[in-house]
Amino acid sequence: MVIKVLRSFLIGDSMGSIKVYVSDEVERKFRELAMKLYGYGKGSLSVAAEKALSEWVARVSEAIKVVGLIEDPVEAIYGMLSHVKKSGVELQHEARRIRAKKSVS
Repeated sequence: MVIKVLRSFLIGDSMGSIKVYVSDEVERKFRELAMKLYGYGKGSLSVAAEKALSEWVARVSEAIKVVGLIEDPVEAIYGMLSHVKKSGVELQHEARRIRAKKSVS
C-alpha cells in the first residue's frame, strides 16, 4: 500500500509531498493509530506522518552529530585485522566451522 505524506513548509502555505511504500500491516496500524489520536477527519494522517518524520529527522540528525558519518567505510576499518596471522580464506573457513557447530548445538 502507498501512504502519501504531506508536510507544510515553514514559509508560506506550500505543501511538500513524499510518496512512501510500507507493508500493509504498517499502513493499517499507522492509519488506525493516527485516526485514534488525531481524529477521523481530513488531515489526521498528514499530522501523524509529519510528527513521525520530524521525530525521525531529529533523532538521526542528533546521532550523526554524535557519531559522524563515515565517508569511506573501507578506510575506517583498514588495518583493524592486521594483527591476525590467518588469511581471509582461512578466516572464512573458520567462521563456517563455527556457524556449523552452533547450528548443531
